[in-house]
Amino acid sequence: MIGQASVDTTRIATIILVMGPARRFALIFAPEVVLDLRAVERKYHSLLRREIAAQLKSNPQVEARNRKALVDLPEPYDAHWELRLGPKNRFRVFYEVDEEALVVTILAIGVKDRDVLRIGREEYGR
Repeated sequence: MIGQASVDTTRIATIILVMGPARRFALIFAPEVVLDLRAVERKYHSLLRREIAAQLKSNPQVEARNRKALVDLPEPYDAHWELRLGPKNRFRVFYEVDEEALVVTILAIGVKDRDVLRIGREEYGR
């Protein structure tokens, strides 16, 4: 065979990854989140809705670069998870996951500015 490299088929390993279908979680927003959004510029509301759905509808309890479990941290609203998103990761979404019911409850949405987190009219940090 001219122009083709020969392949030693005895050295080829096949890896098969078997995954079940991704579980889809329902998203529930706590009533307070409506008030939290008043502190966020309106031009970011669609970004928040889109990214929250994209990041949390499947595998919301898996840590990632912008998603982490809150362990031993006195975070607001007793949230167990935090999602960072938006320009320069300035938005914070605090949520909890009910794996049995396949529900993610969004407890709060805040804006991070340096070392201060603003959720609605409340400030945390400094």
